[in-house]
Amino acid sequence: MKVLPFKIPKSSTDTLIYQEDVGRIFYDKLHQHQEIQISYIEKGEGTYIIGDAIGSFKPHDFFIIGEKLPHVFKCDTKPCEQVKMISLFFSKDSFGKNFFNLPEFFEFQSLFEAFNRGILVRYKTVEIEALMQRAKSTSKIDRFIILLEILKHLYKLPYNPLSSIILYNQYSEDEGKRMDHIFQFVMNEFHRNITLKEVANIAYMTPNAFCRYFKQRTNKTFVNFLTEIRIGNACKLLTKNEDLTILDICFRSGFNNLSNFNRKFKQIKGVTPSNFRKTHHT
Repeated sequence: MKVLPFKIPKSSTDTLIYQEDVGRIFYDKLHQHQEIQISYIEKGEGTYIIGDAIGSFKPHDFFIIGEKLPHVFKCDTKPCEQVKMISLFFSKDSFGKNFFNLPEFFEFQSLFEAFNRGILVRYKTVEIEALMQRAKSTSKIDRFIILLEILKHLYKLPYNPLSSIILYNQYSEDEGKRMDHIFQFVMNEFHRNITLKEVANIAYMTPNAFCRYFKQRTNKTFVNFLTEIRIGNACKLLTKNEDLTILDICFRSGFNNLSNFNRKFKQIKGVTPSNFRKTHHT
């Protein structure tokens, strides 16, 4: 899946970049860059797409996104609310072509392989949060040491790769814009009935051509993609809105009948919506 190419602002002498994103939204265009990205969500909630993985993000989440891995963070913001993400950017060759191949970093090899698919960490992240906060106002050498400490912590924590495949395909910028338009449309309109013809028109294709095009670039059908977006929204409502019934959440997430919603939810999450809610609150 080609996306909008994005260059991380840096000087010619920078090898490790610190960046803060603060505002109403994060950069919300499907994009990729040459650097590995380590990001800590300090404020904000919403939906992420990383490679072919779709899910929800919330405060205290840590994401590590590999080189050239397509991604976008779509914020759920209310008026006057701000979001904040702290990030470090570097490449495996930033400190020398063979730096991370030295014997001292042998244990990091599996970690870098996992980065290629993106990882999400939600377990024992207090130490990493403190390191990310320190990285803002410190010297370049200390920031480098902080990066190594973060990698050491990540190596010891449980994680699972997010994307089922590594998406390195390079397409034209026009294709990147087309995929971004499709993703933005779905993330904004999933709560209502969306026809295949409607979304195919956005891509200026026939429905059959669009289905092939989408599957080739995302490793999943458009229907499955739309369902995952809807189930992700349902999960947020189940955990945050106890006053909503399962039926309310079903309709607010774009499903038109409860039995189909329950079946799809269990298919993707492994439990029923009601059990998901009970487990979360327990």
